[in-house]
Amino acid sequence: MSVTVTPADVRDAAARLSGVAHRTPVLRSRTLDELVGTEVHLKAENFQRMGAFKFRGAYYALSRLTPAQRARGVASFSSGNHAQALALAAREFGTTAVILMPADTPASKRAAAEGYGAEILTYDRYTGDRVALGAALAAERGLALIPPYEHPDVIAGQGTAALELLEEAGELGALLVPVGGGGLLAGSATAAKGLHPGIRVIGVEPEAGDDTRRSLAAGRRVAVPVPRTIADGQAADIPGELTFSVNLRLVDDIALVSDDEIREAMRFAFERMRIVVEPSGATALAALLAGRAGPLPDRVGLILSGGNIDAARFAELIHPAREATTVG
Repeated sequence: MSVTVTPADVRDAAARLSGVAHRTPVLRSRTLDELVGTEVHLKAENFQRMGAFKFRGAYYALSRLTPAQRARGVASFSSGNHAQALALAAREFGTTAVILMPADTPASKRAAAEGYGAEILTYDRYTGDRVALGAALAAERGLALIPPYEHPDVIAGQGTAALELLEEAGELGALLVPVGGGGLLAGSATAAKGLHPGIRVIGVEPEAGDDTRRSLAAGRRVAVPVPRTIADGQAADIPGELTFSVNLRLVDDIALVSDDEIREAMRFAFERMRIVVEPSGATALAALLAGRAGPLPDRVGLILSGGNIDAARFAELIHPAREATTVG
C-alpha cells in the first residue's frame, strides 16, 4: 500500500495535540514488577479525554481537514470509543459528527457519544458491513469520513501515546499494545521503532478474534468470524489494509488472551492499582499477567488503552469480587 505513516507524522501529531489531549500518567506497581519479574511501565490512557486513547487520533485527523471540510461535518463507524472521541473532537472544532454504532454497543458508550453532541445511527455488527455503510453515509451527506483506524492521521495520532510513554520511561525492551483494527498498534510501533529500533513490539488481541495474529503469520489479511468477546473494542474480523501494511513491517509478535484472563487483569488493576480499565483496555496487562508475551526483557511498557465502562458492567465482569488489598 502506497500510503504510510512515519515517526515524523507522530511527532507532528504530538505537537498539534499538545495542550489539547491529556499527557496521561505512566504508572508503576511494585507488586506487578514482582509478579512478572520485570520492571513495568503502564501508560494509563484510561485517564485520557473521553476515557481512551482514541481522542488522540480523532482530534489529529480533524485538525488536518480543511476548514471547509470541517464545516460540513464528519462521519464514522465505531463500537464506542472512537465514536466518543470523534464526537468530542468535532465539538472542539465547532462542527458535527454522525456515527454508526453497533446496536449492541454498551449503553454508556452510546450515551457518552450523544452527550458530546453526535448523531447516532445503529447497525447489526454481525450482519452489516460497517465500512460500506459508513462510506455510503458520508457520501450521502457530504461529510468527511474519519474511520476508527484505517486512516494515516488517525494512526499517527494514536502513536503519540507510545511516544509519550517512551519519552517518560526511557528505552524499553518491549512494548505491549492492544490490537483491534490495528491503529493503536501501528501508531505505537511507528513511534517506538522510530525512537528505539531494537524494541520488541507485541500486539495483544482476544483469542476469540485473532485476525491480526493469523494475518501476520500468513503475510496477508485474513478474516475471521466477528468475535464474541467481552473486549468489544477489539471485536474486529479483519485488520485494516493500511494498519496491516504498517504492522507487517514493524510488529514482532501477537499475544492472545482469554476473556477470563482479561477479567483477572481488570480485577488486578482495580484492587492493586486502584484504577478502572475496560476489557479492551486491559488486554496488554492480561497478556503480561498470564505469561502470554513470552520471555520478557528487564524493562517493559504497555498501554492501558481505555476505561470506558459503567459501574454495573464492571462489577458484573469482575464478579465474584475478592477481598480488596492495599496498593502495591
